[in-house]
Amino acid sequence: MNTTLTAPQELQNDSIETSIQQTINGMIGDFMANLPDLKHLTGVERRGIIARYTSVLEPNFIYWMTATYLAVQADAARPIIIDNLTEEVRDAHPVMLRKFAISAHAFPEAMDCFAVHEDLTNMRLFLGKLSGVQSIAAMAFFEGFIQKFMPYLAELAAAQGSSEMEYTDVHGECDIAHTAGLFRALEEEMAVNPLGPDENLYEGVLLLRTLMHAIVFGRAYSIAA
Repeated sequence: MNTTLTAPQELQNDSIETSIQQTINGMIGDFMANLPDLKHLTGVERRGIIARYTSVLEPNFIYWMTATYLAVQADAARPIIIDNLTEEVRDAHPVMLRKFAISAHAFPEAMDCFAVHEDLTNMRLFLGKLSGVQSIAAMAFFEGFIQKFMPYLAELAAAQGSSEMEYTDVHGECDIAHTAGLFRALEEEMAVNPLGPDENLYEGVLLLRTLMHAIVFGRAYSIAA
């Protein structure tokens, strides 16, 4: 009797989770399809993408993942996030990224930081809500995006004369497992701490997509006198 009652609910949950993953993967695919053609980028444009990416990721990714850890309530989700954080810290991924940017002559300057300031601030404020489901969904999007973006980033650096590819090589591999793990964590968190009916599951995903757009295409930013 119990199996008969729970099986449809399990199937429904599987369908929901598959739909979420397909939606996020589709958003990543659409973004990748609209990246600028590498052949048409100038050296200044290549440098800008790498520098803006570095200005966001080096100081913020561990912060984002830590905020996500603080937000989750599902016991089964926490070890997945801890594994990700442990790898980032143990293997000094920010150091890899800094070396990558320096070798590509793209160490961030003030203009690079200001170009992403507004969108980065929005992401930080969003994570301050400590919404477990929304935060995990955002991180799952981001890990999936990074895994797909690494070959493009590596080509940008190579065109800048760099041969320092440890960062892109490592993240092209490890983020496959990280993405899969975060979708499992999302499933666990949705079961324990579901969103309210008026909350948008993709709020953080959309903010991150906007931030990635600012990284790739830049954004003018002026400081009021």
